[in-house]
Amino acid sequence: MSNRADRFTVVLDANVLVGALSRNMLLSLAEAGFFRPRWSPHIQDEFERAFEQLYKDSELAGRQRMRMENAFPEASVNGYDPLIDAIKLHDKDDRHVVAAAIQTKASIIVTENLKDFDPKELAKFEIEAISLDDFLADLLDLAGTDAVAALRTMRERFKRPEITADALVARIEELGFLKTADILNVYREVL
Repeated sequence: MSNRADRFTVVLDANVLVGALSRNMLLSLAEAGFFRPRWSPHIQDEFERAFEQLYKDSELAGRQRMRMENAFPEASVNGYDPLIDAIKLHDKDDRHVVAAAIQTKASIIVTENLKDFDPKELAKFEIEAISLDDFLADLLDLAGTDAVAALRTMRERFKRPEITADALVARIEELGFLKTADILNVYREVL
């Protein structure tokens, strides 16, 4: 973990953790100290169910959850249950995400379900929900080559199969993270 003074706290919704590449990018940037990741037991339960549904492997889902929890033991947010009923969202099942953000004093929720997080409700708590692409692009724009170096380290860990910088950018584009891919294209030589 980095000693960066400017790190900020971010709640990661389950849907941004399920995909292997998005999870790897987020956790690699967190490991490099660009932000403090947070999730709740509710979020981890949702992650595990979605992972199992996507990959059809409950054992692997449990291992992935354990790896994340072991790598970031400080990420787990507890004590947020009393806050849930005070939060007004279209989908009541997402209130726990906002409650976890309030409890941990996070300024951002990274989610692909933006429609479920009413900006006016979140503003009451000084929280903003943003998409994964916007979050990654903003982080890369602010941190530049330092953040790209963290993603290069991530890319170099891929062994089966190995992945080139060009292939990584292409995969990010395929996932629809176009802002992120555009920024990484600028740094392709050092990625």
